[in-house]
Amino acid sequence: MLPEGKLPGELLAELLGCLPTQDPGVVLGPGVGEDAALLRYPPAPGHLLAAKSDPITFATDQIGFYAVNVCANDLAVSGARPRYYLVTVLFPAGPTTVATVRRVFQQLARACRDHGIVVVGGHSEVTSTVTQPVVAGTLLGHVDRGRSVTSHGSRPGDRLLLAGVVPVEGTSIIAREKREELLARGWSPQELDRAAAFLYEPGISVVAPALAVAEAGLVTAMHDPTEGGVVAALWELATAAQVGLEVDLDAIPVPEISARLCATFGLDPLGTIASGALLATCPPENVEQVLAAWRSVGWEGRVIGQILAPEAGVRARRGGTVGPLPRPAADEITKLWR
Repeated sequence: MLPEGKLPGELLAELLGCLPTQDPGVVLGPGVGEDAALLRYPPAPGHLLAAKSDPITFATDQIGFYAVNVCANDLAVSGARPRYYLVTVLFPAGPTTVATVRRVFQQLARACRDHGIVVVGGHSEVTSTVTQPVVAGTLLGHVDRGRSVTSHGSRPGDRLLLAGVVPVEGTSIIAREKREELLARGWSPQELDRAAAFLYEPGISVVAPALAVAEAGLVTAMHDPTEGGVVAALWELATAAQVGLEVDLDAIPVPEISARLCATFGLDPLGTIASGALLATCPPENVEQVLAAWRSVGWEGRVIGQILAPEAGVRARRGGTVGPLPRPAADEITKLWR
């Protein structure tokens, strides 16, 4: 067990050695006794610095993986390539072992290498102020000034597109958190393993499809659905741009195993946490190029609606009937613990 306080210097040096820390843009990176990172930035004239911070505070055995990917997704939907990561890791006093710390650092290292991200600094500590591991990271990236994308760029007449399926993250959470109950209900270990692995395949990262269309200048807005699922994300997209929209809910793909898992616990798949899908808007003439760009990086996409004037409101079509799109008060996944 590790004592309360900073990680021992020898252990910290070992842990830093497993992280990607070398990069031509890094003048001074993380090291025992170093106080701050020094970076050559921006990498080129005309680039903008993009920044995102996010803590992972829920209990998960893949906390390092989540911490990197949620920040990387948010940078990518702005058109920015994730580059430099600063991370604070807090471990609870008492149960924390060297093996626990190594596991989290290995997750951080793997996720960063997957996206070409360099760890440039941060802090690690064992403390009695937390009861489970907490990872809070800040990710920096760069984007060409003319290729940045926002969530508020949608215009009436734009088409609304979705890359991927939903709910990827929700599928994995249900399979992981309710495994014993699902086994008792007759689910096989093999199908639960497959559902739990949705975290990696198809995966919760949308960096590839987001950058494919942003760097080609094809989209007017992007947003990654997270809490509240794709329904909440649609409301957020409309609110950010102060527009209306109409979405065809029947056009949103839900894998069969995801639908069954959600049905088992009475969850609406479209309101369940949906990291792993990407919403985008573009002019009608760009639709085929957007779909082709997504296919070029291994993603399938489809048109699921269109952007309307604000007075049209936010509405949904299902089974030929059009009505207001419900606005979720909370993510459907919370029903698992009620």
